[in-house]
Amino acid sequence: MPIALYSSKQLYAMEQAWFTEGNDSFGLMKQAAWQMAQYIEQIDEQKHLNAQGATHPKFPHRRHTRQRLANIWVGKGNNGGDGWLIAYYLQQMGWQVQVTTVGFNKHDFELANLERNNIKKSDTSSSSKKTDCITDAAKALQTALSANCSYQRFETSADKKNDKIDKGAQADVYIDALFGIGLDRAPESVYKQAIGAFNEVAQHAEALVIAVDIPSGLVASTGQVFDHIAIQADMTLCLIARKFGLHTKDGLDYSGTVIDIPLIPYQMNGKELTPVATLITSAHSLKPRRQNSYKGSYGHVLVIGGNRIDGSQGMGGAAILSASSAMAIGAGKITVACHEAFHSALLTSLPDAMAIDLHDKVGVNGLIEQASVIAIGMGLGRDEKAKLIFISYMQAAIAQSKPLIIDADGLYHLASLQRDNHKLITQLKEYSVDYQVCLTPHSGEAARLLNKEVSEVEDDRLAAIKQCATSYGGDWVLKGAGSLVLEQKKEQTHVYVCGAGNAGMATAGMGDVLSGVIAGLLAQQDLNEEPRSLHQAVLIHGLAGDVLVNQTAACENNDGSLLIGQRGLQAQDMPAAIRHVIQLITDNY
Repeated sequence: MPIALYSSKQLYAMEQAWFTEGNDSFGLMKQAAWQMAQYIEQIDEQKHLNAQGATHPKFPHRRHTRQRLANIWVGKGNNGGDGWLIAYYLQQMGWQVQVTTVGFNKHDFELANLERNNIKKSDTSSSSKKTDCITDAAKALQTALSANCSYQRFETSADKKNDKIDKGAQADVYIDALFGIGLDRAPESVYKQAIGAFNEVAQHAEALVIAVDIPSGLVASTGQVFDHIAIQADMTLCLIARKFGLHTKDGLDYSGTVIDIPLIPYQMNGKELTPVATLITSAHSLKPRRQNSYKGSYGHVLVIGGNRIDGSQGMGGAAILSASSAMAIGAGKITVACHEAFHSALLTSLPDAMAIDLHDKVGVNGLIEQASVIAIGMGLGRDEKAKLIFISYMQAAIAQSKPLIIDADGLYHLASLQRDNHKLITQLKEYSVDYQVCLTPHSGEAARLLNKEVSEVEDDRLAAIKQCATSYGGDWVLKGAGSLVLEQKKEQTHVYVCGAGNAGMATAGMGDVLSGVIAGLLAQQDLNEEPRSLHQAVLIHGLAGDVLVNQTAACENNDGSLLIGQRGLQAQDMPAAIRHVIQLITDNY
């Protein structure tokens, strides 16, 4: 099932709505901590059984026969409060716990003990009034101290000379409860030191690392990590609702496996909150083709690109990769309008494609009229001649009401035309209201389209893709780790996060492959709207990449002949994997 993703602001709104209804905030913290302690118990036990090769029910006597040590690192906020309560509950379950505090001073513990003793001595009514004035994090600290949970201050246990903490007894599980979803900047001073020390000791112990709600250092609303300063988690116990930042950008490298602990409804003022995005990991199934059909039944894709600029060997491969992927996903017919110097290479590598000279304007315009879908820009070139070709063929496609996919050099020219206030920008935006226009930049191309620095785009990819859609119209893909897909339908905007793909796909030509997948799927009019949608194409592209590195369930029934691995994966490997994924998601397979 698709998973709804939310921002930090929305999470705070959900919590506040819950408390406004009269629910107790500390009660929610205790509920969250108790459930997390249960998960930690189960996860650790399964890890131990797997290591012992004893996952069979015949070995129940092995349960809890070993001493288990958890090291919980806590900050001063509510995330730290969760950590104190996790320590309390794990200790009740028989664990040995060690809490490492960051940002605390001795006075904090003295005050906590004093308040706890005062509350014990007070009558019930005055005790209730006093506890109402104490923060939830402080109550959690008092609860843990009342159970004599062992703790150490990071500031006193760390070696001041090199900021390294004494590794001491190695824990089975290291739990990160330093920062929550409120972090929006780089951790500094002692917190920066603590995150580095946490990662070092956990790695040294080869222990399981579990993050409470979100790995400390990761920005929940954007997925950004500053200067590589974040907890490297094996698992994240995600409270209330799934955070957008866990699944895009740096979130993929730091979050590990994400487990949801819902706790409260996704509501505010009685209405369910609309998520900022939806995580997709499973493709829509494709219906079988009719026996009584022919190549024209499945669309004609025209790829326009592969130019040869004066003094250059050109980029004919970009157009060839796009065409081969459009064919692999099932388009009935492919024509490539490229420089005549690449025709032999095209027909050698893809004999079932047709070729026409890119500079034969009459011939290409005729094919634009015939084609089902136009994909333009891959290897088109960036000089003035190429720009004029782009304008001419774009206007011809708009005049013929053709679906458009714009990539690579097409996006380069689009950015230039925006700066020139060229009429094509307005034409395209108006055209995209009624006809399909898909634009597929990476962050560098998006930065040029928005006249920004690449770092600005990467700081908030969600905001960037929305700004692209506002400025140019159409549907968008912002490629990268956790690619974003924005689709505009009936005055509603939907954002998807692609939950497939891997770092092996960070290689030349992979974007050209994606443009072909989008065009080839869109051309197949026998499919319903969702199975031929932009987010479906992006997901299939990612799943195909995963087939090649054997990472996901898309690899079921894969005999290993497609396996390549991340290092060395090439764009030309993708068509075979695309065909494999299509086979897996077709209903009659």
